[in-house]
Amino acid sequence: MSPATVHSLLVIDDEPDLRTLYELTLLREGYELDTAGTVEEAIARLSERGYSAVITDMRLPDGTGLDVLAWLERQGRPEKALVITAFGSAENAVEALKAGAYDYLTKPVDLRQFRSVVASALGRATAAAPAGAVPAVPAAARTPAPRAARPGEAASSHPALHRLAGDSAAMCQVRALIEKVARSMAPVLLQGESGTGKELVARAIHEASPRGARAFIAVNCGAIPEQLLEAEFFGFRKGAFTGAHEDREGFFQAAHEGTLFLDEIGDLPLAMQSKLLRAIQERSVRPVGAVAEAPVNVRIVSATHKDLSAEVAAGRFRQDLFYRLNVIQIRVPPLRERIEDLGAISERVLDRIARDAGVSPAPRLSTVALAQLSRYAFPGNVRELENLLHRALALSGGETIELADLGLPEAVLDESQFGGLDLAESAPMPLAAGLPDPEEPLPQDLAQYLDEVERNILLRSLERHRFNRTAAGAALGLSLRQMRYRMARLGITESSGGEGEGG
Repeated sequence: MSPATVHSLLVIDDEPDLRTLYELTLLREGYELDTAGTVEEAIARLSERGYSAVITDMRLPDGTGLDVLAWLERQGRPEKALVITAFGSAENAVEALKAGAYDYLTKPVDLRQFRSVVASALGRATAAAPAGAVPAVPAAARTPAPRAARPGEAASSHPALHRLAGDSAAMCQVRALIEKVARSMAPVLLQGESGTGKELVARAIHEASPRGARAFIAVNCGAIPEQLLEAEFFGFRKGAFTGAHEDREGFFQAAHEGTLFLDEIGDLPLAMQSKLLRAIQERSVRPVGAVAEAPVNVRIVSATHKDLSAEVAAGRFRQDLFYRLNVIQIRVPPLRERIEDLGAISERVLDRIARDAGVSPAPRLSTVALAQLSRYAFPGNVRELENLLHRALALSGGETIELADLGLPEAVLDESQFGGLDLAESAPMPLAAGLPDPEEPLPQDLAQYLDEVERNILLRSLERHRFNRTAAGAALGLSLRQMRYRMARLGITESSGGEGEGG
């Protein structure tokens, strides 16, 4: 190892024997070492020089490892922090991760795991990588995780975050959380409705982290048959079951030194939840048909549209697994809560769809079409918007997507009383037909008043076209479907205006 690549570490522990053990283990790996026995001594050493990483015990004579983490945070120091906690003290581990620790270890420390975690924190390949693991990427080629901006600093912006379109307050908060959690190994739970883009957020967390050059493995937990879950997650050995003609690695092995994204984690059966919990706790997996466990180094990011707290209360989700996965939670907002991002998202989606279809230049939404889209609640979120834009691009013949190309659900039109109706091009309407006299008082119920105006316009058009709904709707710029919807909503029937022929 050349001098330029030597990493310096600070080990903090009040037990001399353990300090010696850690020191001997790390010196063999080629690291430079300093040690400290108290919080005060550690801060004094940190004040004198910088380190690549800090390894601290949780319990110290004059404080805790969290005091060291707090000092590093206040000083804006770049050192990765690893915390060693007592066996079974999951609360301490979670607290350390929330305080900014990169990762944690439990006593008694497994030295092989100890070396692996330190190497991971420093962006180095582990010596005991499982067979079939992706080759290590040199530290110089890795993209460093940005530090979260502090008051008075300009916010950093990792390229991975640029794919999250929109500048609404909700999305700015999501980006800030991504930048903060990307630097650690803390498990992240993404909570949000279907179609909000949880996988896009998970990929951003991965790419903004020191693991960004390694594998990102996405798994839909609800799409795998229950009897295949263990083999898919942990792999299997040749002959383990009928059809196992060769060894195969599972999702955990494929994600070694990278990120494993468990989508729809709430759909995982209870039996598999127990096995997943063990793999996360022990950081090792045993392939189906194997005798020994193999160590794995993965960062877990999970996602669900369900309320996992309610699932725990109902007995459908293990509380201990929920506790492990929900160290840091990021809520991905639905589209209706960031409707101001609609224009930016639509442009991004249309650019991608047009590029895939070989269309240039990419079309853009007209002002009327975008305004009408903005009145829709999008129960399917961004996924529904993408479907609408796919259809619109196929139907539009020019560089602008008009309202008629979108094929919007009729519920959209319910929110805009005159959606699709161009009053400027309609026949002049006398005051008696529904427009107010300037001397009349303002209506007390605007919605009811507008309904009456719209009803009068529809009736006039229907009477003019002998209640042929297709012709009456076309005269007003409405499709037959839209005409039927409005007539039903306003209670208009053929008997409303006399006899006539329906369309």
